[in-house]
Amino acid sequence: MRFFYLSVFLLFCACARQPANMDNNGTDIIAFGDSLTYGYGSAQEESYPYILGEIIGRDIVNLGVNGNTAADGLARIDDLKGYNPYMVLIEFGANDYMRKRPFDQTKQALSDIVDYVQDMGAIAVLVDTGGPGMGKYTDYMKELSKQKQTLFVPAIMEGIFTDPSLKSDIIHPNAKGYKIVAERVYKNIKKHLPHD
Repeated sequence: MRFFYLSVFLLFCACARQPANMDNNGTDIIAFGDSLTYGYGSAQEESYPYILGEIIGRDIVNLGVNGNTAADGLARIDDLKGYNPYMVLIEFGANDYMRKRPFDQTKQALSDIVDYVQDMGAIAVLVDTGGPGMGKYTDYMKELSKQKQTLFVPAIMEGIFTDPSLKSDIIHPNAKGYKIVAERVYKNIKKHLPHD
């Protein structure tokens, strides 16, 4: 019986684990990623960071760049220096998969981006695209999230990839699709948002 209660306690502690840098003095929430972050296929006020900002009642800095791979994101990581980040939403991987970039390169770039964000004192959030063919990317992000104590947002494109009514082209969401993405991100970060 003691073992049972100890197991329950340890499980509770694991589930209640806080992300690294939970108590930080940052002020900005930054979305750092590729075209899914930028909002390709829709107006800027229909991008997921903009909609997320409306949900939580504060502006989200959108540092999405169309076509970026994880290595491209790492190459422009100094873009974050112009801000005082509280939380950074890191969304890369889909272009790495589609362009068949070396998986080890993608893994290292994502790890380095997380390190940079955490060294700035901010909460890192790994945002997983999900979808066909992305299984090993999802698995790695889950592993990296546990290893580095980040938040994790799973499969933001689940169901969107296969529903033409939610897409602006064969890859990217439309306004309705980005709204779903924003809601999924919010669901996984809401407990860790700053309280003004």
